[in-house]
Amino acid sequence: MNMEEQLTKLTQDMYGKTIEQTTDQELYYAVLKLSKELLDTTAPISGDKKIYYISAEFLIGKLLSNNLINLGVYDKLEEVLKAHGKELSKIEEVEPEPSLGNGGLGRLAACFLDSIATLGLPGDGIGLNYHFGLFKQVFKDKLQCAEKNDWIEENSWLNKTDVTFDVAFGDRKVKSRLYDIDVVGYEKGVNKLHLFDIESVDESIVKEGINFDKEDIEKNLTLFLYPDDSDEAGNLLRIYQQYFMVSNAAQLILAELKEKKYDLRRMYDYAVIQINDTHPTMVIPELIRILMEEKAFTMDEAIDVVSKTCAYTNHTILAEALEKWPLKYLEKVVPQLVPIIKELDKRVRAKYTDEKVQIIDKDERVHMAHIDIHYGFSVNGVAAIHTEILKDTELNHFYKIYPEKFNNKTNGITFRRWLLSCNRELASYLTETIGEGFKHDADRLEKLLDFADDQAVLDKLAEIKMHKKEELVSYVKEKEGVELDPNAIFDIQVKRLHEYKRQQMNALYIIHKYLEIKAGKKPSTPVTFIFGAKAAPAYVIAQDIIHLLLVMQEIVNNDPDVSPYMKVLMVENYNVSYAEKLIPACDISEQISLASKEASGTGNMKFMLNGAVTLGTADGANVEIHDLVGDDNIYVFGKDSDTVIAHYEKADYVSKDYYEKSPVIKEAVDFIISDLAVKHGHKENLERLYKELLNKDWFMTLLDLEDYIETKDRMLKDYEDRQKWKKMMLVNIAKAGFFSSDRTIAEYNRDIWKLK
Repeated sequence: MNMEEQLTKLTQDMYGKTIEQTTDQELYYAVLKLSKELLDTTAPISGDKKIYYISAEFLIGKLLSNNLINLGVYDKLEEVLKAHGKELSKIEEVEPEPSLGNGGLGRLAACFLDSIATLGLPGDGIGLNYHFGLFKQVFKDKLQCAEKNDWIEENSWLNKTDVTFDVAFGDRKVKSRLYDIDVVGYEKGVNKLHLFDIESVDESIVKEGINFDKEDIEKNLTLFLYPDDSDEAGNLLRIYQQYFMVSNAAQLILAELKEKKYDLRRMYDYAVIQINDTHPTMVIPELIRILMEEKAFTMDEAIDVVSKTCAYTNHTILAEALEKWPLKYLEKVVPQLVPIIKELDKRVRAKYTDEKVQIIDKDERVHMAHIDIHYGFSVNGVAAIHTEILKDTELNHFYKIYPEKFNNKTNGITFRRWLLSCNRELASYLTETIGEGFKHDADRLEKLLDFADDQAVLDKLAEIKMHKKEELVSYVKEKEGVELDPNAIFDIQVKRLHEYKRQQMNALYIIHKYLEIKAGKKPSTPVTFIFGAKAAPAYVIAQDIIHLLLVMQEIVNNDPDVSPYMKVLMVENYNVSYAEKLIPACDISEQISLASKEASGTGNMKFMLNGAVTLGTADGANVEIHDLVGDDNIYVFGKDSDTVIAHYEKADYVSKDYYEKSPVIKEAVDFIISDLAVKHGHKENLERLYKELLNKDWFMTLLDLEDYIETKDRMLKDYEDRQKWKKMMLVNIAKAGFFSSDRTIAEYNRDIWKLK
């Protein structure tokens, strides 16, 4: 039966209708069923050794187009639907986005699963099946409000399995249920994303916004990703979640090894466990506990085997992001792990007197990353500069002990989603120009450099960019009710809202530009500043930054003197689906974190691949982008990481000094509490942000502000040299191949996992 016949049969069986008669919603479920049938007939990937990738987040995005591309049937299905008057792109819009992640950490995990399968490596993800994920962001009165994010439907990519495990906490025992999502490689076989849930979870306990009883564990355990941890109950719930994840992971891994009759005393020959950030750390003591209690291992044997099986990826330089749990919390939630953690700490203390490498500190807090480093065989950073900073400063005490464990694995992105799926026009033109090869080997994008002086190619790239901008304009009008001009320069900053990412610096630039235009200095090309970001509900200053951006959106867009030259848009509920619309339409990619603070970034790679030019600090993977494209195809500003680290060490950065010395900085900062801003906003939020910038500014916004203004002004001017800009676009696309997650995963496998 060909595809047209299959789909016709499905719409007839499911709805008693022809393809023409079905709605887009009905067609989505028919195509979902068709895709799942194709997945069922795709061979699972197998091998003697397997990678288990444990992560609190998997930001997988909508799966329909990605799966159809990887199954090799997208074009055929699109053709069939078109013949019946239907558009696949509209059917894709029906799919709800799984709310299983937050930002870069979770999106990276999703890209990695795609690449593991694409390279034909046996490897599964393990996480939790959050019912409401992070939260759905809505703006009310120019403030972020959080609502639950429903996404689970009766018919979805989730496959309920018969696998259940008992998980014992200190005060209760629960039974888990495993749900699987198929992960299909590009023209390859299938792995799994294993998501554990609890059947007693009760969605109805979530009342106003995202508030719920944090102590009712049987009902709340898998409701939300990162529940508010500003109180003890929230902290305890996070520990319950983490232990639930790793206990299920450990039991699943051991069950699979047993089924294959593998010798657990050589577990490391058959399994590698990659601990993605510190959230899954408890898998180490949990495996040790099970091996001792159920498999007759001695403590020495269990520690030896587990230490040779587990590897750790560090995703942050921020000390506050390295989890430290009070021992008393662990004693309450997981008392069975406490003697093991104490023993692991005792062994460290017997060897090393340095307090900085101990697992349990003098305040009785357990440092999760320290467990990973001492009792894992590999520690990797996620960009070249990040790994060097870990070795030289943040984890230097460990690097001196275990230099052989440390290695770098610069992050990557899957081109299947971030080019073939979200920018089909560009992917198709690249195929026509340089051939199919880049789809399997991203380095072949470099062939595009042969066309750097080909006017027809340069013009076509610019034409595709304009189409993508026009598509975004119509999407934004429908979704946000805001009218944008596709002829404006699209300057985009989309990522988690955090002070170190410095959306506040971009806001100060917008204020500066607004005041310039009001004073009569009008840009010859209009510019549109687009933001997308969620702030953690307990992160007050981050929410104040969102408030300032929404205030500036209202002021700028409603000022007839300014709006023809400049617009501001903060999109609501930024997620993967929104990213897929924004990234192909971007001209200027804002990557402006304080140098030494962003581990890698992956948005920078997605923008580059789609022909945007980076405006960035020498931070994270920006450094490697700069190395690849050269000085002429990126705009770098700001103090370097050594200078920033020295400021922290000497504690000599005083933001008020910069404010007082610079009329430009003073004018922009003062505007935050001006009569006009307060008229459009809330005095309390604006004053708090103003005081933060003036009296603390921990992430040194004002240190780099003047350089940022000068560099961005130069960039906006350079955009007007259309020939120069088109060449920059081409070079960025051509050099993006290094950032394929296929390359990253090949390196993980070569250096860490060593799967066949």
